[in-house]
Amino acid sequence: MTTTEFSTEINTDGFDAPTTHLEDISGDYTLDTSHSRLGFVARHAMVTKVRGDFPEFSGTARIDVADPSQSSVSLNIATASVSTGNKDRDAHLVSPDFFDAASHPEITFVSTGVARDGDEWAITGDLTIKGIAKPVTIVFTQTGSAQDPFGNVRVGFEGGLTVNRKDWGLTWNAALETGGVLVSEKVKLEFDVSAIRG
Repeated sequence: MTTTEFSTEINTDGFDAPTTHLEDISGDYTLDTSHSRLGFVARHAMVTKVRGDFPEFSGTARIDVADPSQSSVSLNIATASVSTGNKDRDAHLVSPDFFDAASHPEITFVSTGVARDGDEWAITGDLTIKGIAKPVTIVFTQTGSAQDPFGNVRVGFEGGLTVNRKDWGLTWNAALETGGVLVSEKVKLEFDVSAIRG
C-alpha cells in the first residue's frame, strides 16, 4: 500500500473514516453507555489540564430527520460516579465543596429544543447540577451511522461546550501564591455518544 492509498482510507483526525450507512436515522434511541463517554476538562493550578468523566449514566433520544424540532434528548448521570483517576480528588469532587453527591445524586439534562444544519445538531436544554437548572446549548456533529454485527442500528455523535461551574453553585477554590486559582472556573464538557435504535 502506498502512502497515497493509505491516506485516502483514514479520516483527517487519524481514525478510520466513519461509516454513514443510513440516510434516515429517525427513530427512538437508547445511549450505549459502554461505547459512550461523558467527560470534562478543567485547568489545574493554572498550568495544566485535568480530565475526568462520569462512567455511570443513562439516556434516551428521539431523532426526527424530517422535522428536527420534534427531536429530543434526556440524560441522567450518577454524580458519585465522577472519576479523574485520583481517589482523593474524586472524593473531594463528590463532597459538599463541589457536587454534594449525597444530597444531589443525579445530574440531568433535558432538551427543550433541537435544530439541525447538515451534520450539526444544536441541542438546547436544561442542565441541572446541585438542584440548579440552567439553559445550555450543545452542538453535536453526527459522526456516523451503521448496522452493527449484532443487528443494531447505531448512530454516533460528538459534541461539547464550555461552562462556568459557578453558575451551578460549584464555587470552591483556593488562591495560588503566584496569582490565579487552583481550579479554573471554566470547564469544558465533552460528549462522545453512541446510541442504538429500538
